[in-house]
Amino acid sequence: MNDPHNVKAIRKTSPYIASLTREKFMYYEMRITAGLLCDGFSSEEAAARIRDENLFQYPTEKMVCGMARACLRRLELLNSQTLVQAIVTQPSEASKQVCLYALMKQHRLVWDFMITVIGEKYRLMDTAFGKIDVNTFMMRLQEQDESVAAWNVSTVEKIKQVLTRILVENGYIESFRSNHLNSVLITPVLENAIRSSEDTIALPAFNCLD
Repeated sequence: MNDPHNVKAIRKTSPYIASLTREKFMYYEMRITAGLLCDGFSSEEAAARIRDENLFQYPTEKMVCGMARACLRRLELLNSQTLVQAIVTQPSEASKQVCLYALMKQHRLVWDFMITVIGEKYRLMDTAFGKIDVNTFMMRLQEQDESVAAWNVSTVEKIKQVLTRILVENGYIESFRSNHLNSVLITPVLENAIRSSEDTIALPAFNCLD
């Protein structure tokens, strides 16, 4: 049996966290939160309003507060008022791209998946995609990171589902059964922000290879 103290120590040193299983993509929630910030609310005020009015329409206050904190953290990590505004004002396809970038900034697991799997496929002009790609990514991660290796089977399966759903929600694939990766086009506001922040390693994840 694993020593619980040792497991906690491993988790502290790992860049990967399993909270992705419950936080997921949250596009609807991100737009609400970004809208409040654009209306002049502070992070604390936005969180309080989301909680008090249950703007996310969740069954418990604990869930509302937890997801509000996650959304605010993602928006903070964007470090760009322009991108926060884009989530609210841009068409859904472009707005979702910004939300995906925010999720990548929050979750190293999503960052690595989008760059090393999806970005690499675009770079190699390899449009084949299926469960094997997600499975291989997770197996490789488990081999490289002790914390991920300690996740139970259920957690790993949920992570795989979340990663696949993210691709569906952002138009990379048509459905969970897809075997083909679509060509996506990065929205200019996101490309400009990524280049300005010198975060260009993320560009291939959005099929931007120049």
